[in-house]
Amino acid sequence: QATFHYRTLRCGDEETPVDDSRARGKPMELIAGKKFKLPVWEAALRTMRPGERARFRCDAKHVVLYPLVSKSLRNIAAGKDPLEGQRHCCSIAQMHEHYSLGYPDLDELQKNPQPLIFDIEVLKVEPPGSYQQDPWAMTDEEKLQAVPQIHKEGNELYRQGKVSEAAAKYYDAIACLKNLQMKEQPGSPDWIELDQKITPLLLNYCQCKLQCEEYYEVLDHCSSILNKYEDNVKAYFKRGKAHAAVWNVAEAQADFAKVLALDPSLRPVVSKELRSLEARLREKDAEDKIRFKGIFSQ
Repeated sequence: QATFHYRTLRCGDEETPVDDSRARGKPMELIAGKKFKLPVWEAALRTMRPGERARFRCDAKHVVLYPLVSKSLRNIAAGKDPLEGQRHCCSIAQMHEHYSLGYPDLDELQKNPQPLIFDIEVLKVEPPGSYQQDPWAMTDEEKLQAVPQIHKEGNELYRQGKVSEAAAKYYDAIACLKNLQMKEQPGSPDWIELDQKITPLLLNYCQCKLQCEEYYEVLDHCSSILNKYEDNVKAYFKRGKAHAAVWNVAEAQADFAKVLALDPSLRPVVSKELRSLEARLREKDAEDKIRFKGIFSQ
């Protein structure tokens, strides 16, 4: 795996910048032998050592796919899935889907391919087995094999009280499975099987977000689960806690009632949550009375 900074420039007197990894604060990582859409980069990197810098020009025919590569790299730098926006459909539909890449400069470059200049500086080179791949860099088989281990690492971090780090692990595992799921027909047996693997990871992620007090994210994710699996007790319970935290009292009570209807054995836990909500409501009412005391007599 080579880690390097890169600059992409349009050919011409001004050499207009297209991409600059330093400006984004994140270097590029490329694994040799992967199906990368820009083989000229790998060819150059194979001849370079850490600390070396190379600058070379490529004809338009060799970089016709650069706009798609650039979009993926920009997504990665922003913490998004590099395949964001792609979906399972026929080739004609995919062409229509990517009529615009979402970046005007890349749309122009895709419409009118031109020679590009690449400026690359290698930071480090790591041999196989000495690094952990990011989910976006894995093959489909590697993603599927990595998920149980990433899930286990997330559970261990959560037990240690490292909630944010655990959430990041669960997110990586979900990203692996989501990437595979995008390649399947929605509703197909393989799609459903992947979705059933995603759900417990997403619930673990929501538990972390509850502890981080990111309640609206919990509401969104739990609702998405319940739209597909109406009998998921954990999703109702976590969504109920999130509703309670943001003072959606009726919604919280409805979710906790659903939990009891699906699993009466959870009554002690639900009763505790309801008592806590009622106590908070009494405190809030008392504070409001003090705050607004005499406001209408002035």
